[in-house]
Amino acid sequence: MTLSFPAPPSPRPDQEPGTRPAPVVGLRVPTEEDAHVWHALFADPEVMRFHGGRPAELSVYQELTARQRRHDAELGYCFWTVLDAEGRALGFTGAQPWAHQDFGPVGGVEIGWRLARPAWGRGHATAAARITLERLRAAGVPVVHAVLKSENLRSAQVARRLGMTLAEEFVLPRTGEAGQRFELLL
Repeated sequence: MTLSFPAPPSPRPDQEPGTRPAPVVGLRVPTEEDAHVWHALFADPEVMRFHGGRPAELSVYQELTARQRRHDAELGYCFWTVLDAEGRALGFTGAQPWAHQDFGPVGGVEIGWRLARPAWGRGHATAAARITLERLRAAGVPVVHAVLKSENLRSAQVARRLGMTLAEEFVLPRTGEAGQRFELLL
């Protein structure tokens, strides 16, 4: 699957120099078809660098999208499919209950994002995550966490743009890699 994206929008006359307007994004509850879409979008080893290092099987995305549909129905939030202004899927952004019991914000809510490489650096993750924060506030979530590998500088930049602060540094139990937990009080 080849993805192409239009150039970022031109700055507005009233916009601060060196900044660009946020891209238009939409979020939708992932469909059964989105399992196939996510599988194709994330087949790039560079996209998966901080998520196991290699593309996952289709069955992983089938289970993930089904779980996200349940989260949305039960909690009012999930990892949503991110759509650009033309309705093309770019990846996912959203929130879900923290899935691990042995580390991280046990019992908390994590915010996360994963986009296809052609969408990187265009503001889509930040724009979609801001919509996620609005929806989490509306759902009454008091605090949200972003847990990432310390080497994942792009995700750390998104977390900081959202106003999140570094709350903890730790060693990831399964890999021994350095990890970080950012948090934001809503």
